[in-house]
Order: sequence, then structure tokens, then C-alpha cells
Amino acid sequence: MNMQIRPGSKPEVRSSRRISNLRTGLEGLGQLGKDLEDLDQLLAQLGEVTGKNTTKTVGRLRKDVAEFEPTITVLGQVKSGKTTLVNAMAGWADLLPSDVNPWTSVVTSLHLKPASRPAETGATFKFMTENNWDRLLNQGGRIGEMASRAGAESELAKIGAQIEKVRAKAQSRLGQKFDLLLGETHNYGYFDKNLLERYIVLGDDFGEDDSEQGRFADILSSADLFLNCETVPVPLCLRDTPGVNDTFMMREQVTIQALRSSKICVVVLSAGQALTSVDMGLIRLISNLKSRNVLIFVNRIDELPDPANQVPEIEASIRQTLHDRQGPVDAEILFGSAYWANKALSGDIEGMPDVSSKALFDWAEIALDPQKGQTAPHEMVWELSGMGHLYRALSDRVIEEQGQQLLQKSANAALTVATSELAAGMVRIGAQDSGSAKLTTYDALKEFRDIATFHQKAFNDELGAAIEDYHTRADRAHAKFIDRALRSLLTHLENYGKEIVWDYDPVGLRMLLRSAYSAFGSKVRGLAQARFEAAMTDVAMLYANTFGHSVEGIQMAPPTLPDLPAPISLGQTIALDFNDGWWISWWNRIRGFNAFSKRFQNLIARETEDFMAQSKGSQTTLVQDIAETCLREFFEQHGEIIKDISAAPQSKEIEKLFQNGEEGQKRMTLETLTQQLDALLADTCVEAEGTTS
Repeated sequence: MNMQIRPGSKPEVRSSRRISNLRTGLEGLGQLGKDLEDLDQLLAQLGEVTGKNTTKTVGRLRKDVAEFEPTITVLGQVKSGKTTLVNAMAGWADLLPSDVNPWTSVVTSLHLKPASRPAETGATFKFMTENNWDRLLNQGGRIGEMASRAGAESELAKIGAQIEKVRAKAQSRLGQKFDLLLGETHNYGYFDKNLLERYIVLGDDFGEDDSEQGRFADILSSADLFLNCETVPVPLCLRDTPGVNDTFMMREQVTIQALRSSKICVVVLSAGQALTSVDMGLIRLISNLKSRNVLIFVNRIDELPDPANQVPEIEASIRQTLHDRQGPVDAEILFGSAYWANKALSGDIEGMPDVSSKALFDWAEIALDPQKGQTAPHEMVWELSGMGHLYRALSDRVIEEQGQQLLQKSANAALTVATSELAAGMVRIGAQDSGSAKLTTYDALKEFRDIATFHQKAFNDELGAAIEDYHTRADRAHAKFIDRALRSLLTHLENYGKEIVWDYDPVGLRMLLRSAYSAFGSKVRGLAQARFEAAMTDVAMLYANTFGHSVEGIQMAPPTLPDLPAPISLGQTIALDFNDGWWISWWNRIRGFNAFSKRFQNLIARETEDFMAQSKGSQTTLVQDIAETCLREFFEQHGEIIKDISAAPQSKEIEKLFQNGEEGQKRMTLETLTQQLDALLADTCVEAEGTTS
């Protein structure tokens, strides 16, 4: 059951002092927004002159454009300044509370809509399900699962006690409502600070007079906020994830789910402790993303005593750590201060501590453009905060990874519809070359269905074989890893006994599986290209055999397979990532090396079971769905086109209308739309070259 809450006041993203350069770095997204608006207008016009069947295709294309909302996921450990940065990116200094307690595990998504496309403001809060609680209570989350497998009962008991405390506190706050809320969704037609504090900020233990703050935070699963934003030129979703350093590792699973639905992530590090041991979990997660899609924002340079000299040292240290830990070594690293940005937004730059003010002046000496010396102080602070550089880097990636793909895919599909409608017009005026047409309408539709069935089945079989090959390679890598780890363990026990805790880095398994998945992805892309081109050739031949020379002008393009999803699950923590806590507790209870080796082998096999299941099952199923959907949509579009052309009545009387009447006007409109779509595609290709150069 969803609960609908009555609307209230509607907030807008704003700053107390207007900053003219808030859009700095978003210029590329501004052009993308204009291109999308132009494309939508062309599609709207096309929908007015298409046939009954192809109108469905145009409607789907417009829906894709309307729902375009790139997601940027922000990662980092607790107190790295993630939420403060998200507030600055949204242009609202105190939008989200920045003191979310580490006990919460809430992903908060800000859905920003351009001011030119106002949307209904509101909030949606989803609660944990009973299954979530059962898993935590009975297994203690991910660490509890590993501890139980290792037989570390004392560690598991501690985790269980902590979870019971959280549940008891939530029950004392909510009373009988606790069980009723599990699995529920609360929808609001507004949001404000009090509402957010009630849902996503965990408060202290409350007395009777203070029971609202943090009321629902313990059992909340996710929060979505919808609002209008004056700065963004296209819809954007900023996803603020909880810190990753969590006892239960609940956040790790939450973060993995968040990364799966976004292509770009910003890793927020604190300048004072950039890439600490706590951040190794972050490196594992982002190492499976393309380096191009990872931005590292080193925050809190306002706390550095000498940023001008320390920043190069910090960057070198981060690069070395990424190299040593097999992270994305080519990831772009930016430096800045979300604190400065929010001070500029609130118009309170005079209220900075002395340390921050000194760091600001020192950073200005090397980071500020001398040509902007006459800029207002709060504008200069905004620039020094690094927000403009961050926006620019994000804009380039949104355009390159998603915007251009959507424009090209939609414009190509629209061109096919427009030129097919022109061909239908030729059929309507009896211009079909009957000598070259070999199939009746009935036979054409039957053959089209046969072609679609053949290629879809063949593609399914090809993908199935590729998946089987990947499974074989992944299983082989898994077995080799367990064997190598076991031999390493036995050698360690023979040489050192149990006095020194054995340590074995599972990075080898991750690298082997990542390599196997990369090879699988390349194979799928090659199979898709060959199958899509073969399908297009067969459909083109069918057009010619059915409608003759009348359809020679139809512009066709094979489907485009989007980027395949990154294997995020490879970054999840497994037993060998630990060398303290319950792992040491288990190690100290070793009794007999031979028996222990078998127990260890079973432990690692079980611990990597879910790891392998996600890599082999969920990941490949997702890839298969994406690839098969591309081919299915291709056939759906051309099936609608064939039906529309076949339905065109041939009559010499219509030739008069073609010259001066409705048919002539329609043809002129279609020819104009074709030219405009061609121009839009050409501009998009030029912009793509500029982005990648």
C-alpha cells in the first residue's frame, strides 16, 4: 500500500545570493538540452503525418526523450563531505542534512528538473521489508554471513546485539506502526527540512517532547526527492549514497545497487585522509567501472594548511594507491571544497574560520584565472571551490556516454519512419514498380514474421553459447583461485604455524573474472553487430521484393547495442578482504592443519558462491536482455512500417492530391523533417568528435 500525503509548499533549488556563474561547466549540457528539445519537436511533427502503426514508434521515441535523466552516483566514506557536495551541485546549500548518522543506510536521489520544464515537486520514501530485517537479524548482514561460516560465534553475537538494539530503538519510537510500515511507501507532494529530518536523519534517543527527528530513519530503505532547478539544462539525478564504512556492510549492497543503475560516479575523498584503508572497499567497487566514468573529487582542501603544495602530493599518493590496488588509474582527479561552494551559495563567505580563509587565499594564487580579477568575491569563491571543473567533467561524460547515444538512436529511428512514410506515399499514388515487386502484402507480412523469428532465435542461441563459454571460463578461474589460495595457506602454516595471521589478497580472482567478463562483452558486441546487420539486410530485401523501387529511399540503420553494464558485483567484500575482527578470531581457533585446510576450502567456496552467482547469473541475464531488446525493438519498428505501407491504397486519383492537396502537403512536411533530422544527426556527430578529442 502506498500512502499519499497532501501537497504543501513547493521548494525550488535556489541560493540566497544570486551567483551568475552557477552554470559554469554546464554549457555542454545546455547544447544537449537544446538538441533534445529540437528532436522532440521534430518527433511531435512526425507523429502528425505518420501512419496508424508507425505512430506507436514515434510515441516510444518521444517517451525515451522525455524520460532521459542521467544518474550521477556519489560515493565515499562517512564524513567525507558527500552530502555537502551534493547540496552544492544542486545549488542549494542546506538542501540535504549533512550530518546523517552512520547507522542509516539510505540512498537519497535528487531528481533535478530544468526550470524550463517545471515538474511536480515531491518526495517518496520507501521502507525496508520484513525480509531485510530477517536477513539482518538471522545472518547479521554480509559480515554476519561470513562470521557464521567461519564459526566466529562471538563476533556474530556482537553483530546480532547491535542489530537488535537498532530494531528495539525503532520499535520504541514507532510502536505498533513499526510492523505496518515495513515494505510501505510514503509519497508527499512537497518536502522541507523538517520532513527530511524526520525520514533520513537519525536522531538521538528521544524524550516525549522530541519524537519527530529521525523517527523513520532506522527502517528507511531509500528516499527520492523531486524538484525544479534553475541551473541544470537537462534532467539530472544526483544520488547521495551512505558511507561505505559500515559494520553490517548494508551500505555496500545498497551502493552496488545504486551503481548498477548509473554510468557515472563521483568518489568523494577527504583531503586530510585521501584513500585511507577504509577506502579500499571503494576502490574495489570503482575498479570495475570504466576509468572514464569515474571522477575522484578530493574534498575539504579548505582544511589544508598549505593546499598549493599539498595538492600535488595528495594526487601523486592517490595515483600510486590506485596503481597498487588495481584501481582505475586513469580516473580524473579534481580538487575542491564543498564547504566553500556552500558558503558562496549562502552568501556567507565572511563567516569562514581562519584556517579556511587562509587556504582559500593560498589556493587562489595557483587556481584563479588572473583575467577574472574583477569578479565579485562570492563568484570567485564559487570558482575556487572546484564546482565548475566538476560540472564540466560530468557534462562531458553525460554527453559522451548517454546524450549522444540517445540523440543518434532516436534520430536514426525517426529518419527510418519519415522516409518509410515517403515511400508509403509513393505506393499511395501508384508509383510502385509492379514489375520489381514479387510478394503480395499477405506474403510479405508472413515472410517478415519468419525473418524476425529466425534472427531472434539465432541471436538467442548465439548469446546462450557465449554465456556458456563465459561460465566455463569463470568457473575455471574460480577453481584456480581456490586452489592457489589453499596452497598458499598450507605453505604459510608449514612455515609460520598460526602465530602469524595468514593474509591472501583476492584481487587475483577479481582480475580473472573481470578479464573473462570483458572478453564476454567483446564477444556479445561482435555477435550483435553481425546479427543486427544481417537482420537489416533481410528486411531491406523484403522491402524491395514487396514494394519495388518505391521504397529505395527508406533510410535504414542497424540497431545500436548500448554500453554493457559494468560488473559491479565483483567489488563486493569477501572473506579474504579481512585480516582483523572475526577473521583473526577464527584463525586463533585453528585445530589441526589438515582438517583446517578442508574447512577453509569450504568457507571460501561458500563465501564466493553469491559472488559467482551474481557474476555468472544476474550480470549475464542483464546483458542478454539488453541485447535481445535492441533486436526486438528493431523488428517492432519495421513491422509497423510494413503494415503502414501495405495499408496504403493505390489509386491514380490520389496523384492529383499529391500535386496540390493533402498528400502533397504531407510529402513536403516529411521531406523537411528528413532534412532537419539529417542535420541534427550531422551536428551530433560533430559534437561527439569534439567531446572525444
